[in-house]
Amino acid sequence: MQDGVAPRLAPLLTRILLGPEHSGDRDAQVAAAELPIRVRAWDGSSIGPDTAPTFVIRHRRALRRMLWKPGEMGLVRAYVAGELDIEGDIFAALGAVQRVMRHGDEPIRLGSDDKREIVRTAVMLGAVGPEPKPPPEEFPTGRHTDNPGLAGPFGESAAFFRLLLGDSLAYGCGDWEGARDLDEAQRAMREAVTSRLGLFPGARVLDLNCGWGAFAFHAATREPVRVVGLVRSRAQADHIRRRAAEEGLSDRVEPRLGDLTAAGDGPYDAIVGLGGADLGGGVGSAALPAARLYELLAPGGRLLVQQTLRRPGPHHVRRTFTTSYMFPEDGELRPLGEVVSLLEEAGLEVRGVTALREHYARTLRSWAAGLRRHWTEAGELASPGRARVWLLYLAASALACESGRIGVHEIYAVRRDRDGRAGESLVDALAVHGAGR
Repeated sequence: MQDGVAPRLAPLLTRILLGPEHSGDRDAQVAAAELPIRVRAWDGSSIGPDTAPTFVIRHRRALRRMLWKPGEMGLVRAYVAGELDIEGDIFAALGAVQRVMRHGDEPIRLGSDDKREIVRTAVMLGAVGPEPKPPPEEFPTGRHTDNPGLAGPFGESAAFFRLLLGDSLAYGCGDWEGARDLDEAQRAMREAVTSRLGLFPGARVLDLNCGWGAFAFHAATREPVRVVGLVRSRAQADHIRRRAAEEGLSDRVEPRLGDLTAAGDGPYDAIVGLGGADLGGGVGSAALPAARLYELLAPGGRLLVQQTLRRPGPHHVRRTFTTSYMFPEDGELRPLGEVVSLLEEAGLEVRGVTALREHYARTLRSWAAGLRRHWTEAGELASPGRARVWLLYLAASALACESGRIGVHEIYAVRRDRDGRAGESLVDALAVHGAGR
């Protein structure tokens, strides 16, 4: 269709998506042909290639949001509020936009001519007005909260997360080497991590991101160990206690609500964080300083964290979709070298680093597929807005992993004993002499 709202948006969209070199008085058909997406407006009119992913503008309020917040936040708010929708493959839609954004994760920079064109188009379409309130799912500016990953302190229940994560409720990265599906990949990773920790009968384990208890129950079932799991919600703690009672593992799996202060004094023979850890400390109760982890580990004890990391280089903290809807402003990612330095400065010896980027991207895609399969039920268990937040987060994170903008590394470290020893010989000695500690 060449009549209606959509063709009037073509010059504006090319400015935002393709850059200022595409500005100026241009034929709407020429501008539309260059768009990486197809756009359908609330009146049914559309522009863009027929085979491109389709963005549906359901309400002119979406344009008003983009008028006030050009770029990521305006688009996100419109999507979460249901005023902007994506038809078909959300990965293809987001990927198409990312490929033409010259700076990827940088905010959109608009010149004065671009801003005037935005206002002119908004006036013409009746989209001018006061700035709409953010969707209720958005965190207030400056909010600090625990950094739970997929652990669920936002109000979503175990039933909601089962739709995404599967029956195991495991929110860590899967091991897809030879795995046929998500359950196999998650089970393989839990088994591999348990082996790398060198657990022995009677060992004491601290799970930094216990979530719904997937790894804690796996370890406690595989070996007679005692696991203290830190959880971020009472729903998680209740779920773990109930399952432990049902499986006769109440003496082996103990959930504790809170951050690292709830871990007690130790010592722990192993510490695991499959959802990462804020190793440098900082603002907020979720800070997990590396020095504190060193204190909690027994001599010869092992630390294994699977950490989401960013590329090295200059990094400007700003308000984004992730910090506004998923993690607080103090949840910024670190580069690998900085994390390794923090561990070593704390006295831990880093013994191995393994890249899991491709494995994590595939895990994220599997979680998103689970959410899409149960879309209606997910919206009922949480809210339509929260379901949209989770889908957008999973898809954007998967694409960021695949492009290399972020990654996940497994970092394995040990606390040496007084003689500087660490490794298999010390673990074997502990298995023989230290099981009763």
